[in-house]
Amino acid sequence: MILGRSAILERVSEGLIEDFSMDSVGGAGYDLRLDKIYRLNSDSLLGVSERKTPEVSDVEFESYTLAPGEYVLVETLEKVNMPSDLLARVLNRSSVFRCGCSLFNAVVDPGFCGTLTFGLKNLSENAFTVERGARIAQVVFESVGGETVEYDGKYQGGKVV
Repeated sequence: MILGRSAILERVSEGLIEDFSMDSVGGAGYDLRLDKIYRLNSDSLLGVSERKTPEVSDVEFESYTLAPGEYVLVETLEKVNMPSDLLARVLNRSSVFRCGCSLFNAVVDPGFCGTLTFGLKNLSENAFTVERGARIAQVVFESVGGETVEYDGKYQGGKVV
């Protein structure tokens, strides 16, 4: 079951979303705002027994123009504190894909706490400019039925890489 507006607001009062904005609440989701951008600066590896994430550099910006084909990591202004009975999915806002861009993201597991990081790529042949604080993604919260295990991975706390 996907949480509706009233259930999201109830969970926010219990600490689900930090740096919450009432302007970002929809009928069944919450619009996440852009806070940081990172460039990837090195090679990476995802193997069976080894993982090497790329080195990144923080981009100073108030407004950032993504060149055609450019890929960056973006971090949200909001921090989530996922309880064990919820899972979240991060989705593109239609304004982003209508501008020729797409987000690359994963499920936010029960027990995860921190800011959210995902990829943003300009798939078009035109420049795309985004401002700090812009609503760039929507998060949808879903109930988890049955027993689960809380997230205890590398990115706990909002670690970028």
